[in-house]
Amino acid sequence: MTRTENDLQVAELPSPTSEEETADFEPEGPATESDAPAANPLGEATELADDAGAYVATSATEIVSEIEAPETDAPERPAGENGNDLDAAGDLDPGEIHAAVAAEPGDEASSAVPAPPHPLDEAMQVLQSLRNRVSQQVLGRDEVIDLVLVALLSDGHVLLEDFPGSGKTTLAKALGASILAGGEEEEIADFRRIQFTPDLLPSDVTGVSVFDPTSGQFHYRRGPIFAHVVLADEINRTSPKVQAAMLEAMAEKQVTVDNVTYPLDELFFVIATQNPLDLAGTYPLPVAQLDRFLFKIRMEHIDRESELQVLDTYLERRDVERPDLPKVSRNQVLAARRALEEHVAIDRQIKISLVDIANNLRGDERVLQGNSTRSLVLMLPALQARAALSGRDYVNSNDIRALIPRVLGHRLELAPGLHDSGDVLEECMKEPLETLARSTLRRRT
Repeated sequence: MTRTENDLQVAELPSPTSEEETADFEPEGPATESDAPAANPLGEATELADDAGAYVATSATEIVSEIEAPETDAPERPAGENGNDLDAAGDLDPGEIHAAVAAEPGDEASSAVPAPPHPLDEAMQVLQSLRNRVSQQVLGRDEVIDLVLVALLSDGHVLLEDFPGSGKTTLAKALGASILAGGEEEEIADFRRIQFTPDLLPSDVTGVSVFDPTSGQFHYRRGPIFAHVVLADEINRTSPKVQAAMLEAMAEKQVTVDNVTYPLDELFFVIATQNPLDLAGTYPLPVAQLDRFLFKIRMEHIDRESELQVLDTYLERRDVERPDLPKVSRNQVLAARRALEEHVAIDRQIKISLVDIANNLRGDERVLQGNSTRSLVLMLPALQARAALSGRDYVNSNDIRALIPRVLGHRLELAPGLHDSGDVLEECMKEPLETLARSTLRRRT
């Protein structure tokens, strides 16, 4: 492209009109007579104009060539605040960019990321998993299984009053096998059974210090009580000394050997049994130790259909492991305990009803000794666990009606001639439960 007059006009500079403007074009340094004649300022301005015109012409040529050039396959970058969204996000870290993209409405990626499950939902899932595994091994005992699970999740212990061959060992073993062993120390087993006899010693339960001749020191060897689930079979056949050792373990979750205290696992759970018929040579449990058991459950024979099912599926249930029924870990059970405590609501009217029932029992002339305050404290987490097992996040009157006979029945001392506390409990809790039904239960926020 050739230079045109328009190009020169674009670059034409104004001529100096005053002495000050002309002075800007004078060469530096003092002028002398011997110097060459001073250059004409107008000539220099003309040369500058020529150079500027050439530069503008060259730039115009490049612009035209870029416009006429064919488009390339380079992808367009999205425009942002400064013409580029990537530049606008350059100051953000990848996590902030991901959060900003996920927060945009209508984005399908945000809906693909599931929200974390609620702790109460996880606790209910733990309960359901344990129920499925135990009920697969123990048939016809659904109510007993539910009560045992309630005791486990409320950090209590269970006393089963049964006859031989009723499935108590199978129940305890199935529960222990459903919980993966582990904890702060790996030596803790998932299940242990202790057969109590009159000649049993406390060290046979808690452990004993063994002398090592090589090192010349005593080393503590743990007893069978160090397990997640312990079956204390026929606990009333052992001496009061051994029963006292069990009392410390159940109440304090610790054992003491040679004046040294050893803690038990936080998940420590006892299922004790006693035969209500054969009482010869037994040591009845004292009231103080009976109060340590959350539930006392009287087991009866299962129904005809369940007994037939036991015979039909005996080999299958004994030899086949069910991979479709997953186990739960120790930490999951402990987390479920905390979730029930925090997320299952207990209205104040529930607590008022419990206190009123206890006062009615203590004031009844048929009751020589009423229940303790500790029994009411232990009942609160049991009510929460029972509500969660029923699929609710709040406690209602049905939970009280179902658990009161199990919790308070073995804690009452009746007048002579009375042996069944069921009628007494039913009458004493009738009025408080009616008052509770008329009140409004509010869900805790």
